[in-house]
Amino acid sequence: MFTIEHEFDATVITLVDEGSAPLQEDVVINGFAECVTLEQFDPRTDRVVTITLSPSQLRELAAALDLPEGVYRLKPSEKGAQDTE
Repeated sequence: MFTIEHEFDATVITLVDEGSAPLQEDVVINGFAECVTLEQFDPRTDRVVTITLSPSQLRELAAALDLPEGVYRLKPSEKGAQDTE
């Protein structure tokens, strides 16, 4: 399950782990104009861990989800979409 909320300066997506145990803590994704942050509570340290991605890292992550093992670089295509080389 996930939720989407539009706030003043960000879009916030929360991913809720459902199903059989063991379940992971919720992941909160904050989409800002200049970056995307991923936050998850770590019960081992009793702290929230934050990872910050630049827009280009986010595009590369999205492309990587559908590609086989290898080394890639995204390059702009003529229509504004991203191609891999």
